[in-house]
Amino acid sequence: MLTFAFPWLALLLPLPLLVWWLLPVREESRRAVQVPFFAALTAASGLRPSDGGVTRQRGFWRTVTLALCWGLALAALMRPQWLEPPLHKEKPARDLLLLVDLSGSMDTKDFTDTSGAKVDRLTAAKQVLDDFLAKRTGDRVGVVVFGNAAFTLVPFTTDLKLARTLLQEMQVGMAGPRTVLGDAIGLGINLFARTTAPAKTMIALTDGNDTASNVPPGEAARIARDKGIVIHTVAIGDPAAAGEEKLDEAALKDVAVTTGGGFYRALDREALAGIYTRLDQIETRKVDTVTYQPRRELYWLPLLALIVLATGAQFLMVVSWPRLVRRREVAS
Repeated sequence: MLTFAFPWLALLLPLPLLVWWLLPVREESRRAVQVPFFAALTAASGLRPSDGGVTRQRGFWRTVTLALCWGLALAALMRPQWLEPPLHKEKPARDLLLLVDLSGSMDTKDFTDTSGAKVDRLTAAKQVLDDFLAKRTGDRVGVVVFGNAAFTLVPFTTDLKLARTLLQEMQVGMAGPRTVLGDAIGLGINLFARTTAPAKTMIALTDGNDTASNVPPGEAARIARDKGIVIHTVAIGDPAAAGEEKLDEAALKDVAVTTGGGFYRALDREALAGIYTRLDQIETRKVDTVTYQPRRELYWLPLLALIVLATGAQFLMVVSWPRLVRRREVAS
């Protein structure tokens, strides 16, 4: 569709005509050479003094050419544009952060993989998380791992292929043998502080209890709630274990309830996969649709026509056409 950036400039189209009507004719007086035999000269030439006149009428074609040049100049200044069909782009409206426990207890081989073979908890978790991320098209995803301390493994990104690749590189103990869930939540809050997505969600997966955090998980959860962050907790440990490997279900439930999330417990891989399937249904993907309509500038077309027309008109004026020369000779 053709449109103009400055259509109001079309009001200037009759401006030359108004100037011609309203402004007085320009007059100029110049001294001429006076000769005593002027009458003899006019008689010899066959012309009368009035033939020269004080004004000269512009020819029809010259007037048309000037009018066209003015119209083309205005058309270029109005900036004609061709509107292309609108383009629709979806951008993520949710930031999803995965918190993954890499403490020493994640090396316990009490899970099975898809083939039924015994695997450690982290291997089973990586398989489930990979399937979960494969379905998250439309979200920005980040990954935080924690052990003795919390670290950002994947900053928020829409490149889910990269996130899945880095998830497969996780190893038990790479962040230390202990569990700092509260510090991991605190790091996640800091990551969310630099995002603008309206929906913010954490999914924390752990198999132990918090043993070394500077900020208790409950306190971190209250701060997250105030920031509008929802935390879901997934427990995969053994509640009957003792010491640092004992699963602190009460703390995980408190974190989930405080932020409006859910608490889930999985004792095998199938249950863990079912939990993330439910989370995928609860935390539906959100996108904002941005519409952009490309514009192609066409001002150069009337500008090019103006240059060609003006150049052609000047060329025709300066060229001595044989037929016109003969007419002038006959007239003189």
